[in-house]
Amino acid sequence: MKSFCLLVALLTVPITVSAQNNGPTKPTLFIVGDSTVHNTAEGLQGWGDVIGEFFDQSRINVVNRARGGRSSRTFQSEGLWDQVLAELKAGDFVLIQFGHNDGGAVNDGSRARGSLRGLGDETEEIDNLVTKKHEVVHTFGWYMRKYVADTKAKSATPIVLSPVARNIFNDGKVERVASTFGGWAASVAHSSNACFIDLNELSAKQLETIGQERVTKELFLTDHTHSTPAGARSNAELVVGGLKTLKGCELSKYLK
Repeated sequence: MKSFCLLVALLTVPITVSAQNNGPTKPTLFIVGDSTVHNTAEGLQGWGDVIGEFFDQSRINVVNRARGGRSSRTFQSEGLWDQVLAELKAGDFVLIQFGHNDGGAVNDGSRARGSLRGLGDETEEIDNLVTKKHEVVHTFGWYMRKYVADTKAKSATPIVLSPVARNIFNDGKVERVASTFGGWAASVAHSSNACFIDLNELSAKQLETIGQERVTKELFLTDHTHSTPAGARSNAELVVGGLKTLKGCELSKYLK
């Protein structure tokens, strides 16, 4: 009888499988941005398309969710950011670079992707001519703060980047955006206690060192914004270099 009771007791105990049997779940590096970060057009690449090569992907997943033509606003309003958040987990990382498309029109029949300028809480209500929906448009700073706050709410690490430099030279100097989107990105990172890489300054200095003639022939193909594979790799190397200088950010330990 004792043996029978013991057998019944064992059969009624819930069986659990330890997660340790499958090993720990790898962290994921998500990358969000525009076409300077992800580009599938012929002869072009974004820096997010090649940066995975610099990481030990046996220890970390690298997922590039950047989408061409998007701004800090439309990446959220189209639900692309919600898709990232649905997968984001504690211990993950997010590289965030926007700004190139945020200077466009707030409401037009073509793209309606611009954000309001600055860092404040100002809003503009529109009937979006593209989506045919009512929308409350916020500032670039507001959208960037939301990326950071949402990432932290998932116990993941946000890393903000200023937008990579364009191939626009004036008297041998590359045009910066430190007084606009680059500076606003830096301010958001500082006020939100997030990591920051000044990719705009790093890439501008690199273009100046290479020289306008070579830059135009080798790193850009169709215009002053979209990079060739060589340009993408150059920018990815700058991002990696920036990661190595960040204090208190563990993402660099996953680099090769």
